Amino acid sequence: MKLSFSTLGCPRWSLSDVYATAKDLGFDGVEIRGISDQMYAPRMTEFSPANVAATMDKFTAGGLEIPILTSGAEIAVHAKEEQCITEACEYIELAASIGTPYVRVMCTNSPDYDGGDFDLAVKNYRKICDFAADKGVIPLIETNGMFCDTALLASFIQKCGRNNAGVLWDVHHPYRYNGEDAQTSLANIGTLVRHVHLKDSVILNGKTRYKMMGYGNVPIKEAVRGLQQLGYDGYYSME
Repeated sequence: MKLSFSTLGCPRWSLSDVYATAKDLGFDGVEIRGISDQMYAPRMTEFSPANVAATMDKFTAGGLEIPILTSGAEIAVHAKEEQCITEACEYIELAASIGTPYVRVMCTNSPDYDGGDFDLAVKNYRKICDFAADKGVIPLIETNGMFCDTALLASFIQKCGRNNAGVLWDVHHPYRYNGEDAQTSLANIGTLVRHVHLKDSVILNGKTRYKMMGYGNVPIKEAVRGLQQLGYDGYYSME
């Protein structure tokens, strides 16, 4: 089992802080969402032309990988169509340059179902997959927004019809916001999963309250066991 953590969970940390924590706690990799106050990876000082080689040398020397760059590209929002394509493509170019295999995109920036245009998402995801096709990078669509319904996500992947498509399974969202147990999600998207987000929560007074891992009721163990049975060998990333 390969473990990473997302820098979403440690805002304002420097790269040195992130690196030292990953090493000290025995993680295998770090999922890059933000570093210090910069949330847009292609603009991070650490990945600038002057610094990127030293950044990657440091990770390699420490036995750490960057398994995914998590963009904020929202592919199902008309008002953000041009922005999402630009962002996804810039992330893909950076991922290709540092040997990172995956880039996360989303339908909308919401964990639960809040609409979004399915057909627009198909159109934009096809464009992004086509851009990434010759770069050794796979754009992963996350199980959030309307795609917390994993049956809908499976139909989306099929309709897109791209060989370099894949899923980032945030185990929390389909369970919490679509009432899916782990077995249902696995049946729908298990073979499509390339990266996994793990976090825990409970419902308190009708609202989702995030908890430390193991102190909520999200079916994390069931999800991990199910993926292992399917032969999944990718990362589990703590958010």
